[in-house]
Amino acid sequence: MFSLIDWFRLFMAALFILPIVTIIRESGYYLVATLLRGENKKLIVGSGPILFTIPTVEVRRYFFMYSWMEYDELKPKNRFWHGLIYAAPIMMTGGIAFTANALVLNGVLEDNIFWTTFIFYCFYYVLFDVIPVYLPDGQPTNGRAIFDLIWHGERSDFKRKREDNKKSDNQRSYTEAQEETMQNRDQDDKERGDHTNPSSDTSDEGEDTNFTETQKKTKENRDRDEAVRDDHTEP
Repeated sequence: MFSLIDWFRLFMAALFILPIVTIIRESGYYLVATLLRGENKKLIVGSGPILFTIPTVEVRRYFFMYSWMEYDELKPKNRFWHGLIYAAPIMMTGGIAFTANALVLNGVLEDNIFWTTFIFYCFYYVLFDVIPVYLPDGQPTNGRAIFDLIWHGERSDFKRKREDNKKSDNQRSYTEAQEETMQNRDQDDKERGDHTNPSSDTSDEGEDTNFTETQKKTKENRDRDEAVRDDHTEP
């Protein structure tokens, strides 16, 4: 059951601690992007309408809901530097969490509800950041991005783009095969219909309209052969 202290912890976490931890995490990107001379970098804090902006930082009205970091291509383009920027939020959040935890254990910081909740959410972010998976929207976690760089030797966005193109090519080939099969099936159905239910309807020139050109030719040859046989049997 929720007690009064639990409600206090909930609102404190939602309105203060989570935004602080999120900003700490995104500042890892910000720091490394600055060191690697990333252009047009911007740290966006919160969501909704913009409250105010300062150079490279934008604060929005609902500051406690979401934050993210934007930047253009980094100047160094090798795998090590891209791996560093993926690892930056993990190192930043984890480093502060371990430091705060050590200070609490040594009595430098008071062991109270604020610090225990703060450390908890720091480790929470680190845990889910290092899990090497793709999220439902197709974006990789930082752990997955680092894994792709080390194991596959390429960035996750390049890897996913290549896999999507391959999947698209396979899908197109499969669809073409399906279409060809369907066309052949429809042609066979039509020919079977002509054989099993020949129509007596003819055109003005006396040709059957329900036969294909091949069937008409075959029918003409058959009629000619029958006529020749009749000529031989009834001189």
